[in-house]
Amino acid sequence: MMLNHDWEETRFDIDPGVKPDVIGSILELTGAFKPQSFNAVWTSHVLEHLYAHEVYPTLRQFHQILKPDGFALIVSPDLQSVAHFIAQHGIGAIAYHSPAGPIRPLDMLYGHSRAIEEGRVHMAHRTGFTAERLGNLLLMAGFATVSVSSQNFEVCALALMPEADDEAIRRSLLEYGFNFQEAKA
Repeated sequence: MMLNHDWEETRFDIDPGVKPDVIGSILELTGAFKPQSFNAVWTSHVLEHLYAHEVYPTLRQFHQILKPDGFALIVSPDLQSVAHFIAQHGIGAIAYHSPAGPIRPLDMLYGHSRAIEEGRVHMAHRTGFTAERLGNLLLMAGFATVSVSSQNFEVCALALMPEADDEAIRRSLLEYGFNFQEAKA
């Protein structure tokens, strides 16, 4: 996802099998990239693979590698909606179907069972988020403005640097289905 066609995308992943531009751990972003070198950080279903104590330092690194007018967009399973689904339907019920197959609450809580069974143990979840927890962590990490929304078993957060054009970024994200117009942390 690129909001500005002049931007250059740099794909960073721990798994060489997905052919990223840079292979490495998200725990070592500031070792891989210079401060203030990115307009945006986009991470989807990544932070839950960290241990709880690793999340804040990682978000601080997001803040450090972003330009003063940059932003971070983060998507993670929403444990609050997962817990509600479990209370309503049980832990083994299918919540939805993805390209990887049926997804159950166990997959959202602990990581995609089939991927882990196939030996991709880095896919295990070690922490989790609600909108409130993720929003608070981003504010603690130094982001100037944080907006969080929850839908479809996901919590989505938009974290803005101090000089970011809040309204322009929100308008652009609407084109990709991210509506932060009413959500503020």
